[in-house]
Amino acid sequence: MARPNLSVSNNRKPPGWPREVPPPGADAWEEKACSWLLDLSPGEYRSYEILRRHPQVLAWWAQRNVEAQLNAARQAYARARAEMQDQVPPEVLAELLSTLEQEGARLLGAQREIGLVTAALRGEHYIPRL
Repeated sequence: MARPNLSVSNNRKPPGWPREVPPPGADAWEEKACSWLLDLSPGEYRSYEILRRHPQVLAWWAQRNVEAQLNAARQAYARARAEMQDQVPPEVLAELLSTLEQEGARLLGAQREIGLVTAALRGEHYIPRL
């Protein structure tokens, strides 16, 4: 994955920044970023103290979780026709494939957003280019 153009602080959001998270430097942005990361993660993650105390650990773990979900969605898409064609009508199979495509796109977006938040948590800041 290409590294975003991040460097000095200017309180701006890079393209692809999650809507739910205020820009780095805004009041309580890290707390809101952590809440957003936990929302992307399994509910059990909220019970792990380390994830609540260390935002960079949470971001790293959330990224691994999203990667696993994306891999699962890709595998499901690759196997859906062979495994489901005799079990559901063609229109249901088409709907399943469409849903898997949508989920894959959502997960790719989440993966990029988590990468941007992770970089900001490391202290990197977006510098817009012309």
